[in-house]
Amino acid sequence: MAQVYFHCSSAEEVLLDRRGSDVEDLTEARERAVGVVRRFISRPGPEDWREWVLHVSDGDGEEIFEMPFSSLVGRPH
Repeated sequence: MAQVYFHCSSAEEVLLDRRGSDVEDLTEARERAVGVVRRFISRPGPEDWREWVLHVSDGDGEEIFEMPFSSLVGRPH
């Protein structure tokens, strides 16, 4: 089991995950990352999430992978 952190950033803002989550492996970390991004983009409001990126880091602060929100939001019509 590993502790990972899901930090979000845009050009103007950074949201830090200070608690982190325990995951069994990289597959679970990716599944949780998708869930985090979906929670953000499903919020009501005017925020354009396409410029945001989720950064998944380990307990030492090393980035494991990143997931652009645009990979789940898609392009505007």
